[in-house]
Amino acid sequence: MRKLLIVAAALLAVHVALLFAGGGGTAAAAKAGGANVGIVLDVGGRGDKSFNDGAYAGADSAVRTIGSNVRFIEPGEGSDREAGLRLLAAEKMDLVIGVGFIFSDDITNLAKEYPNVSFACVDYALAVDKAGNLLPPPPNVAALKFREEEGSFLVGALAALVGKSKKVGFVGGMDIPLIHKFEAGYRAGVKYVCPDCEVIAQYAGVTPDAFKNPGKGKELALSQYQSGVNVIFHASGSTGQGVFEAARVTDKLAIGVDADQNDEAPGHVLTSMVKGVNAAVFDAIQRVQSKTFKGGIYSFGLKEGGVGYVYDDRNKHLIPDSVHTRVEQLRQDIIAGRIKVPSTR
Repeated sequence: MRKLLIVAAALLAVHVALLFAGGGGTAAAAKAGGANVGIVLDVGGRGDKSFNDGAYAGADSAVRTIGSNVRFIEPGEGSDREAGLRLLAAEKMDLVIGVGFIFSDDITNLAKEYPNVSFACVDYALAVDKAGNLLPPPPNVAALKFREEEGSFLVGALAALVGKSKKVGFVGGMDIPLIHKFEAGYRAGVKYVCPDCEVIAQYAGVTPDAFKNPGKGKELALSQYQSGVNVIFHASGSTGQGVFEAARVTDKLAIGVDADQNDEAPGHVLTSMVKGVNAAVFDAIQRVQSKTFKGGIYSFGLKEGGVGYVYDDRNKHLIPDSVHTRVEQLRQDIIAGRIKVPSTR
């Protein structure tokens, strides 16, 4: 009984919080015929100008273009995430989305408990059996995965070709396999165009808080810049705000992640490794609304337009034409399979 009361209290707290959660569409503005979608955001919440904002943009697009009804929950501590997902599932949402690998276990368990509810998880981490084999997600779960290493390879090549130094930097958030994919691809891209270049890689921590520590990001970046690094690629959520600040004060370059982060340090952002979280979230919502949703693994890479890098009027003055041409050739070589990009360090 005590456990039941605790769970009930947690659900009530989340329900109250939900009333204040922003969303492109809410229960009060529900559209007839639109899919009802609940989304629980990752650590850092909206305004991270990265991962969560990408998910929000995809959902907002679904509200505006296909009439979906979307509600958001921005959790605090870890228990809030599971409670938020459970609340949305219990309300029989057509689709419940967890934004981030950290939701993987909770979504796996809830999907079995609510077999008639569709779930999707951005960066879903596949479980492993005792023999070390990867297990597929439950049949009502869409695992939205990205080949981050492919986009990271391209920005690694850019960093080495533009950096005018034999040292390039990398700042990761939480020291986990997902972020290792960014580092692995980045290292491979650097080494492909500059075999004798050194990659200095550091991480902000080993807990989810490592994705929301700008102070640590600035500390690591300043140390790398002072060691002779001219370009740093960050894959660290809002911790990257500290990397951009370090780039400004040292008059050096940084590379953004997940979304175009040029506005964070205009003139000091060489490019950004963009990740189509918005497209993946929109695709999942559209599949549910059109009743074509199927569980399974959905992989987004260069070929599918799921990852890439920014090259536009705001940053092309930092990238010589010859460098851009070479990187575009690398892109085609990866898509054609002529270059195999590693996903592990």
